[in-house]
Amino acid sequence: MSAITPAPSVRIIKTRPGGTGKNPTSDYSALLQTVRNLGLLRRRRSFYFVMFGVLMACLGGVVTGMVLFGDSWYQLLMAGALGVILTQFAFLAHEASHRQVFESGKANDRAGRWLADLVVGISYSWWMNKHSRHHGKPNQVGLDPDIEPDFIVFQTEHAEKLTGISAFLARRQGYLFFPALLFEGFNLHHHAFRTVFGRGKVDRRSLEITLLSIRVIGYLAVIFYFMPLGLAFAFIGVQMAVFGLYMGASFAPNHKGMPILPHDSKVDFLRRQVLTSRNISGGFSMDTFMGGLNYQIEHHLFPNMPRPHLRKAQEIVREYCQAHNIAYTETRLTQSYRIVIEYLNRVGLAARDPFDCPMTAQFRNH
Repeated sequence: MSAITPAPSVRIIKTRPGGTGKNPTSDYSALLQTVRNLGLLRRRRSFYFVMFGVLMACLGGVVTGMVLFGDSWYQLLMAGALGVILTQFAFLAHEASHRQVFESGKANDRAGRWLADLVVGISYSWWMNKHSRHHGKPNQVGLDPDIEPDFIVFQTEHAEKLTGISAFLARRQGYLFFPALLFEGFNLHHHAFRTVFGRGKVDRRSLEITLLSIRVIGYLAVIFYFMPLGLAFAFIGVQMAVFGLYMGASFAPNHKGMPILPHDSKVDFLRRQVLTSRNISGGFSMDTFMGGLNYQIEHHLFPNMPRPHLRKAQEIVREYCQAHNIAYTETRLTQSYRIVIEYLNRVGLAARDPFDCPMTAQFRNH
């Protein structure tokens, strides 16, 4: 964890007397007013238009490469590149869902839906529902869907209930986490279609079904028409594996291994968002690689702040947290991955080893 270093060049609006502790709401209000006065909540449409243009050019380059390589296993290089590009498009959809691109909510939703459904192949409605709940109560038991049990369990209480093969895998889940992300792309597509064809409420359901269908059918038709059967399956496998791994590796470091709050926790907004989030250091290259998710603390405090302003906001937030004795966590990417793996293994140990003899376990516990 890096030290919290103040940024003396940044002017902080002081909280009112009694703001810390006695009136924690004023703490966040003062911080919000500071970033607003500095213009850090203003939209940066030019940045997103340039990003979209660059990604479209990269996508065109991949298509050109696919045509030139023809019936060659070098196509798998194009598959990997496509997985990276689609993840970058997913970052743009994520930012549109947070109203970071346009002033108009409808314009953001329109852009986010078309990017998510038609380009990336995931359901915008599913993402909005899940991600909005996560932002409201990050790492809070029973309220944050991102810590609910799935293939991976994030809470000891859930691990203790596992038996059989599930318990066996849970005890090793830290080491299995990143290999499992190779299948996350398929999981996201599965959630997309299960959502739009499910019984739950889906905003613009017919449009999402249309966009997802065009995307999936068109993608598969092109791949299987221009490539031999074996190469086509290999291309899809590599592309989906890279996409799933990249997506998971970008979102996983942000909260996994950070404090988990009880269901009835009463923590003010500022401390809730800061204490449960982790930033990743690394400069411009990390900003690009993680699509701004490396500034997770600032993103949670100001969800509609455009990506280009997060770096400046970080200076302000770090100094503010230091002044108010709020722990601010920032690590290197590799260190965050190590923390995630160790945390998941530690949670998984609560699952009973399915190969333990019950009588032996009883004597061991005594």
